[in-house]
Amino acid sequence: MKAMIFAAGLGTRLKPITDTLPKALVPVCGKPLIEHVARKLQCSGIGEAVVNIHYFADKIEEWARSQEWIALSRDGMAAGKMLFEFSDERELLLETGGAVLYARRYLEGCGKFLIHNVDILSNCDIRWFESQVKDEALATLLVSERKTTRFLLFEPATMRMVGWMNTDTGDYSVVSPDIVPAECRALAFSGIHILSDRVLALMEEYVKEKGLPVDEVKGTRFPIMSFYMWAAVKNPVYGVVAENLEFIDVGKLDALKSAEDFISGNI
Repeated sequence: MKAMIFAAGLGTRLKPITDTLPKALVPVCGKPLIEHVARKLQCSGIGEAVVNIHYFADKIEEWARSQEWIALSRDGMAAGKMLFEFSDERELLLETGGAVLYARRYLEGCGKFLIHNVDILSNCDIRWFESQVKDEALATLLVSERKTTRFLLFEPATMRMVGWMNTDTGDYSVVSPDIVPAECRALAFSGIHILSDRVLALMEEYVKEKGLPVDEVKGTRFPIMSFYMWAAVKNPVYGVVAENLEFIDVGKLDALKSAEDFISGNI
């Protein structure tokens, strides 16, 4: 299984650190976030990762070149090295769905691939998560019982995703008018998901049906959750509940201390 690390974000909630660094290189226990994520993938048996880059892209590339455990070409893939390939979004930040579609040349034909946000640290057992993926699944999302205001909604018996809701605003969306949000299971998304490479062709259909602007060089911008909602009408998008999930979203300055404690406690 390949992986894609979402590392292109601006990291505005981590200012002033991200005034001079991309979020991917924000240090936690002396190592950048991207290294914590990539080494977790590597320890889970994933040897290839595509990384999307935009903000301070040169610094992420420079960091990767300095790492002896990373190969930037297949010719440099000595035993034990992890292959990094960069999906260059310098010209246009594509959001999460557009990023996947733009990275199509790296992902097509791999069967399935894991997506991991660069600012997420967790105790998720990725091998276990992969074992939970059903053959027919278009996508499988790692979810948990966690305090948040934004939830994904699942049909309790099958764990198929059927919508989302925001408990702060009361807004919600469901894939069918027959679905009652109160009868669904509401769970928090972790930013970790496994996708069939069939999503790539479906994303092309989504872009055409929605009439999204397409730049043949720069790509197309759209969020992956909007795509999931569209695709879930006809395709199985499942949730997998991770019991006892320890999860840190290192997207804000006040999360850095928790991240340090989490890493220190798991070394």
